[in-house]
Amino acid sequence: MSSEIRDQVPADSPGAREIGFAVLEIYNASRVLFDNLAKGRGDNRALMGPAGTRTYAELCGEACRWGNGLASLGLERGDRVLLFLDDTPAYPAAFFGAVRAGFVPLLINTLTPPDLLQFYLADSGATVAVADAEFAARFNAEACKDTKLHTLIVVNGAVGEHAAPAAFAAAGWLAQFPPELAEAPTHRNEMAFWMYSSGSTGRPKGIVHLQHDMAYTDAAFARNVLKLTPDDICFSVPKIFFAYGFGNSVTFPFSAGAATLLLPGQPKPASIFAAIEQYKPTVFFGLPTLYTSLTKAEGADKTNFSSLRMALSAAEVLSAEVFNGWKTLTGLEIVEGLGSTEVLHIYLSNREGQKKLGAAGLRVPGYEIALRDKDGNEVGDNEDGILWVRGDSNTPLYWNRPDKSAETIREGGWIYTGDRFVRDADGFHFFRGRADDLIKISGQWVYPLEVELCLADHPDIRECAVFAAELPDRRMTLKAVVVMNRRANDPSEATRRLQDYVKGKLLPYKYPREVIFIDELPKTGTGKIDRQALLRM
Repeated sequence: MSSEIRDQVPADSPGAREIGFAVLEIYNASRVLFDNLAKGRGDNRALMGPAGTRTYAELCGEACRWGNGLASLGLERGDRVLLFLDDTPAYPAAFFGAVRAGFVPLLINTLTPPDLLQFYLADSGATVAVADAEFAARFNAEACKDTKLHTLIVVNGAVGEHAAPAAFAAAGWLAQFPPELAEAPTHRNEMAFWMYSSGSTGRPKGIVHLQHDMAYTDAAFARNVLKLTPDDICFSVPKIFFAYGFGNSVTFPFSAGAATLLLPGQPKPASIFAAIEQYKPTVFFGLPTLYTSLTKAEGADKTNFSSLRMALSAAEVLSAEVFNGWKTLTGLEIVEGLGSTEVLHIYLSNREGQKKLGAAGLRVPGYEIALRDKDGNEVGDNEDGILWVRGDSNTPLYWNRPDKSAETIREGGWIYTGDRFVRDADGFHFFRGRADDLIKISGQWVYPLEVELCLADHPDIRECAVFAAELPDRRMTLKAVVVMNRRANDPSEATRRLQDYVKGKLLPYKYPREVIFIDELPKTGTGKIDRQALLRM
């Protein structure tokens, strides 16, 4: 499979030439970490947080122990290793150890239940898994049935009694292996690691990334937008298993010799505020839902945010209320961007001093962006089109899914995102919903996102989601699920008020026919609004 992937991926591209990106034919992604030793940064802090600190020399040594340990289990180059880990030092150590030894780690959402875990194990053919002790019980008979998994390595605690395969704790086991390991001579376009799609529209897809992809996202996004130095401390609340969090916590700080603050456990506002005050990060990464909860949380106005120089957001559209609330709280304007797991990180982004509220941003150097109609023809400024993106970090395929690969990964290396955008004359891109989101209400077409963005600007609304719902007579309608800043004493009156607001801001027929008030919107493991859960309400 590795040679087949190499044949599909060009060694050079317009994007790579634009940012001056080049790596050797033989290249191993562990250099993102290990090059810090060659640059004399061995004594610099690489990791900090409640789970412990590591210098670059210490982290590299641990990664080598992991690579040697995994090799001792009989793994061969290209074999998969499933990582089921929280954000502690064990994660980057195991990840880089596997990659350096020529194995392929899978970054898996830790909220995954046993039945879905079984799918990941069976689909990937992984024979070894690494899990935090608190997740070891997830590897039960159901999860391991009809898979090739034979070894579970447990970190940050004891094995427990419920793990189905042969299992042992990592601590003592790793100590027997040397802290040195030569990198495997992998090709720049050889598989390095996988992530899986959320599976919200069907079976999850294994998204393959290559050895050079991490370095490419750093050259394209981090160097042009973040501009990190070794003095920076990055704090990403989105977890490492999420492509956005992986870049924020692993690729970008290590590429610059900066430090990463890792916060394990559920990211509650109180623990986030405490971490900011104790460890003094300089660059903060969040999501719109997170910024919403932080600006409203108890203790926010007592937290010292003075160490932060930059705050970023991605994944969902940022409302004016959240943007202004964070600026009032911290003095920082949130820098919004858009990326995807298929591209590995952000390819549209605002900049400090170059931003428009509500825009996903400008094209990130190194990526080509096109807006096209349904026939594939490019559209002009201020015209609605579907976004296509091309760059050297694009996935070459979905594992074992030629049908889905053909739908998304088009000729010439373009990725068809299925997202509708409008680009203004200044080059800023504005999200307008999914290509398949258009519904007809009262005989007229409506995009739910337009109504959602309208409601999000209402001063009484904290969070909301708007989506299409089918009536018993098969007609379609709009349903809004709303979290108010203060509980509505009279839901009927509040519903009328919100409906009138939409009628006044948009065309009258676009108002949501049903409004549901709840205390919190359900969230996915990556912090996005769980729209599938809302559809079941």
